[in-house]
Amino acid sequence: MAKATCAAEAKRLTDIPNIGKALEADLIGLGLPTPAHVKAMDPFETYDRLRDAQGRLHDPCVLDTFMVAHDFMNGGPAQPWWNFTEQRKKLFAKTK
Repeated sequence: MAKATCAAEAKRLTDIPNIGKALEADLIGLGLPTPAHVKAMDPFETYDRLRDAQGRLHDPCVLDTFMVAHDFMNGGPAQPWWNFTEQRKKLFAKTK
């Protein structure tokens, strides 16, 4: 199925560009089951909550993906997650 080209078209999490079945399951597990939840979420907080069983953070590209999905749901263009890597590196350094 094709991905949404704008936020209004996203009816399911997997309609959001860059969100596949694995991240869909992660988001649902965190209590964010709809695109509207992605629109309202804080990508950094969501990434911090998504830890493995040992409490370790996932790969930072997951944060990039959360950032680009949040941006898309708030009117940004569909773009690859790696477009947010540089921004994440700058912002994430400030949150430590």
